[in-house]
This record gives sequence, structure tokens and C-alpha cells, in this order.
Amino acid sequence: MMETYSYLCIDLKSFYASVECVERGLDPMTANLAVADPDRGKGALCLAISPSMKALGVKNRCRVYQIPAHITYITAPPRMKRYIEYSADVYGVYLKYIAKEDIHVYSIDEAFLDVTQYLSLYQLTARELAVKIMADIRETTGMPAAAGIGTNLYLAKTALDLTAKHTKDRIGVLDEELYRQTLWDHRPLTDFWRVGEGTANRLARAGILTMGDIARAEEQMLYGMFGIDAELLIDHAWGRESATMADIKSYRPKSNSLSSGQMLLRDYSFEECRLLLKEMVDALCLELADQGLTAQNVSIAVGYSYTTGLKQSAGSVSMPDPANSYSDIMPCVLRLYERIARKGKPIRRLNVTCSGIAKEEYRQYRLFTDAAELDREKKLQQAVLEIKRRYGKNALVRGMDLLEAGTAMTRNRQIGGHKSGE
Repeated sequence: MMETYSYLCIDLKSFYASVECVERGLDPMTANLAVADPDRGKGALCLAISPSMKALGVKNRCRVYQIPAHITYITAPPRMKRYIEYSADVYGVYLKYIAKEDIHVYSIDEAFLDVTQYLSLYQLTARELAVKIMADIRETTGMPAAAGIGTNLYLAKTALDLTAKHTKDRIGVLDEELYRQTLWDHRPLTDFWRVGEGTANRLARAGILTMGDIARAEEQMLYGMFGIDAELLIDHAWGRESATMADIKSYRPKSNSLSSGQMLLRDYSFEECRLLLKEMVDALCLELADQGLTAQNVSIAVGYSYTTGLKQSAGSVSMPDPANSYSDIMPCVLRLYERIARKGKPIRRLNVTCSGIAKEEYRQYRLFTDAAELDREKKLQQAVLEIKRRYGKNALVRGMDLLEAGTAMTRNRQIGGHKSGE
């Protein structure tokens, strides 16, 4: 007989905006507040808006200029470090009730909890336990929360996303049967977890508009459209999910990578982006060295201004040996950049990814390798890392970071591309 699971998916409502409301002594559910960087002007993206602004019809993740002029609201600059601290406090609340082995942090404001073994321990239903945890979060942090309850991870997430918002206590509950009864005709498909616009558009061209349509469709046709990904789509159409919390905890990726990317606030020239590329590679090399890792491959992607009508240029390069030193990696990256980037075209986006990540073990020297120089660079890297750890990332920078086009010092004061609040 298969074990029946009980999962909670808990989300902190309008997280960034709620933190800013709490910090100002305001009720997150009634105050009008948007988290956006005023230094980026009216085109700045709102990282979050409070629930009361959503109730007024303002779309989440809108631009500042899209907020109707008649709405009076507070603009709060992002403070990513503070949000991380609040998230850690909420995780502490979870640990009062659930062991860490049964918690999966999905994002800074959302987590899955496997409460299967805890309901009998506390002599509570899943809903009662959700109410208790949500009340503790509100008392501890001042943050409002919502929850989805499901017999598998997918249903818990779907209950949170699609049904919790329509209940007074902000708790949604789904099992497979209830899912099929209430959500098989729900539109649009993009409201469902892991269904993007591309997938929905391909299904629409085949006359498939709902989860019920997917469940009734010919599986062979779906596999022809999506390959192995059709398996997950079909399971979710029926409200099924085979992955468990134990599967998540035991998962180990076959490969790892480190990446850095930035959206530029103005058009950058080919030469200016060469500088940005050097800054980004420098930061990635230090991150690799700090973790005792090396990279075998580096990929870059260059995105152009929409006025050019160009798609991005992308390419990758393999280095002779795994490396984490700037002197080894940078020449390879610059040659790749020269080859793929379109000169004379304004650039608005730049991404660098190091892959083929492995633990640094030993160095295979080549015939003309200067071992003393490599050893000197290694010691210099460690000295730089120690200074940055002790005094901050901007305590020691390269001369190129001081140039007008440089962004490294600004990015060092950010977390996830947004102001840290420090």
C-alpha cells in the first residue's frame, strides 16, 4: 500500500514589500508600498508591491511608470541583505516544528515542508499545523504568509498558487481528485507551476488549452511535441508527482557551474563591454579560488539593444587545463569575445559562465610554464580574498574598476543585482 504524504508549501506574501512595511511599522496587508530602485528612474522594475496595491489592480513586477498616477504609495529602495535576514528568521520558525531534513527552501520567500510524520506527533491536521506555523511567522517577524496543502509536492504548490488566494485563511488544499474536479478547466495554463508561455503556445496550436485537455490528449502526440518533458506535463495534468522530499535531499547534479550576468542601464560599446568582461571574469576567478575549484570551460553571451533587431551572440571555449587564475582564463575569454561579439552594435546584456567545475587538486605544468609566477598569483589571490572578507568587497579593487564604464564596485554593493541596503 502506498504511503499517503502531506506537504505544505508556504509563501511569504509580497515578501520584499512586506518586509519594508514591517520595518516602517505599517500593516503589510493595508499599506501601499512598492519596492523599486529610485535611481533607475520611472523605468525601474518593482521587485514587489504590497497586497493592497495588487487589490487596486497594479500588476506584480510592473515598471514604476505603469503604476496609475492616482495611487498614493511609498517607494522603498531594495535592501537585499535585510530580506535575507528576514528569510533566515522564517526558516528558524520552520525549525521549531519540522526537522531540516523535511524542509526544502525553494526560494527566499517560499519553502516546502514534508509534514507527513508530524501530524500524528502534534495531533493536528495539516491545515491546523499550517495555521500554527503561519501564526508563528506573523508573531515572530510581522510577515503575512499563505500556504498550500497537497498530497504531493506539485499539488501543494498548485494549491498555494491557485486556490489559497481565494480563501479567507489564505490556505488552499488539494488532492488528486479535487484537483481534477476544480482545476481541469482552469485558464490560462501559464498559471500552473512549470508551464511557461512557450509551452502554453505550442499546446494552444494543437487545440490544448487546459490541464483537462492535456490529460485527454494522445500521449504519443505530446511526446512528439515535448520529448521526455511530456512525461512531467502528463503527470501534472493528472495531479501526480513522483518526486518526494527524500528525492530532493538526495539529488546531486552531474555537473556544476558558476555564472555572472548583468543588464546594462545604457548602451555599451564593444570596447566598454571588454572592460565589463574583465571585471566579471576577475570576480569569477576569485570565487573559484575561494571555493578551491577550477573551471575547464567558459561561455559568454552578449545581448544587444532592441534597436538593433539582433539576437544575442554566444559561444564557449575550453581551456588547455582546468584553471581558476585570471591570467589563465582571461586570454581565452577575450579571444572568444573578439570572435563572437558584433563590433559597432550597442550592447545591453552580458553573461559569463564557468563550467566543467572540479575540485582543485594538482597542477600539470607545461614545458614553458612559469611555476614561480603561478605560485605568486595564487598567493596574491588568497591575499585579495582575505582582505575582501575582512574589510568588504570594495576594500581592494583593480584600477580598471575605477574607470567610468566599470560596474564592479557598484555590483559589489549589490545582492542578486539589487541594492543590498548596506
